[in-house]
Amino acid sequence: MRTVVVIGGVAGGMSAAARLRRLDPSARIVVVEQGSEVSFANCGLPYFLSGEIANRSDLLLRTPESLAATLGLEVRVDTLATAIDPAAREVTVRGPEGREERIGYDALVLAPGAYAVRPPIPGIDHPRVRTLRTVPDADTIRGWVQQGAARSVVLGAGFIGLEAAEALRHAGLDVSIVEAAPHVLPVIDAELAAYVTDELRTHGVNVHEGVAARAILDVEGTPVVELADGTVLPADLVILSVGVRPRSELAAAAGLALTEQGAIIVDDDQRTSDPQIWAVGDATASTHAITGAVAPVALATPANRGGRVAADSIAGGGGRRSPRPLGTAVVRVFDLTIAMTGASRRSLGDRPFHTVRVHAGHHAGYYPGAETMHLLLHFDGEGRILGAQGVGREGVDKRIDVIATAARGGLRVDDLVDLDLSYAPPFGAAKDPVMMLGMIADNVLSGRLTQHDPVAPLDPETTLVLDVRNPGEWDRGHIEGAMLVPQPDVAASIEEIRRAAAGRPIVVHCASGFRSYLANRTLAGAGIDSANVSGGFTTLAIAQPQLVAHPQTSPASATTSGTTVSSTNAGRNANPSGSTIVTPSLAAASSISCS
Repeated sequence: MRTVVVIGGVAGGMSAAARLRRLDPSARIVVVEQGSEVSFANCGLPYFLSGEIANRSDLLLRTPESLAATLGLEVRVDTLATAIDPAAREVTVRGPEGREERIGYDALVLAPGAYAVRPPIPGIDHPRVRTLRTVPDADTIRGWVQQGAARSVVLGAGFIGLEAAEALRHAGLDVSIVEAAPHVLPVIDAELAAYVTDELRTHGVNVHEGVAARAILDVEGTPVVELADGTVLPADLVILSVGVRPRSELAAAAGLALTEQGAIIVDDDQRTSDPQIWAVGDATASTHAITGAVAPVALATPANRGGRVAADSIAGGGGRRSPRPLGTAVVRVFDLTIAMTGASRRSLGDRPFHTVRVHAGHHAGYYPGAETMHLLLHFDGEGRILGAQGVGREGVDKRIDVIATAARGGLRVDDLVDLDLSYAPPFGAAKDPVMMLGMIADNVLSGRLTQHDPVAPLDPETTLVLDVRNPGEWDRGHIEGAMLVPQPDVAASIEEIRRAAAGRPIVVHCASGFRSYLANRTLAGAGIDSANVSGGFTTLAIAQPQLVAHPQTSPASATTSGTTVSSTNAGRNANPSGSTIVTPSLAAASSISCS
């Protein structure tokens, strides 16, 4: 009978142990877990903190007793693995009473997880500063809340930080969230992060972006967070969520190969540099499917999948191998859903790529209750899907999952046009937003559409900005120095547009990109070259708010697809910004859909 030792439980370790039992009923499988819970829903911790998950027991998926009864696993909790002797194939462990024991193994699986990063700032060890990674963490923070904590600071606005901020706000606390990066949720593009910031502030969260904590002071036993810009944030509790680093010191001491950042290097079978040792989860390095970056991917799905792959390999191979991850992820921030797959603009760096955008309803616009989604898709000149992101109140996760599946299957971006997606008015549209992204991308790849990227510099003095929305939209915000010609009037205004351009390049925009595409084709038919602003004014106002005259209260509240607007025959209007306005004809007085 062979012995397999698994160091670490939760996602990766328990997946490996359970799968191996199914493959090898006779093996002795020993699971060593440092904490008191070997199998718990760590992704559910913020929702226990908020009270949405009422019972602590709901977080505890399996116990040592249930694992022994159902799978015959020997689970040792509150037990620390202190050393690995690869030559002797032994692991030294220290139990809850301090007694050390050496356990021999035929195969060893490492699933140690990761540490929360603790930045070297004064006061970081204040007793009211806590991470949110374990059940005891959640117990402690929830206890402070129940004892009357009223003010909180969350350091870090990544996935866990945002979930923690939402949870504390739901629990009734005043919440400030601090992010050193230029915007919250740094893994997504800035143009979509603006919607997240807007949602946080709408729900009363104080957002501090582009600034780091300088110190945590103690005032009569409570923490006070001092930011680098001088802002002082008194708190009753502080949640630290600024990232994680691999828990790999045991692997390092055993001589296993690590990356420069300390992640355990594994092959596609999850095998380490030692042929009898496998590793899974947050401590391991993965090669990103798009960027090729080698780093841990701290997500539950790759950890669970890695455990299964490791078990197959230990049992004799022949199973599936670990794919390169796309990093598909989703998070809820109050009423907003944010999801992504693949690479972001920042992670693509200097690599050439195109971006297409849609602002569309999550189901048919004529069916009541359509919620606007903001979707973007990055792809290269060969049509390869590089990444996608979405923000909205409904339907975002579905669309990003579809694109992630297409990317995994090797589909080109223009293949999205041909997907057979389910449709009925309460669920989607005959031209689903994913298909619309594919259609726009197809136009770009075929050369039928030249785009202007809204994040690229735009100077209305050297470029004619042609706004083809209607006057009502214009009055709610427009580009300083732009020329307004509602889309139905473009054909009749060709010569006026030509004179206004005076040889300058022309970029055209509407609210979301569709009407401006129609105008773009009209201009092309008249022999005038122009570029269509991807995502329209909705994206441009967020990406470059300094260009906007009469801006709305929040750029993330700009006119979006799915909103029906009416143009009026108001005649030529004086315009205090000095922009040119060509008013619409009576024929344009009917409703125009921005989608």
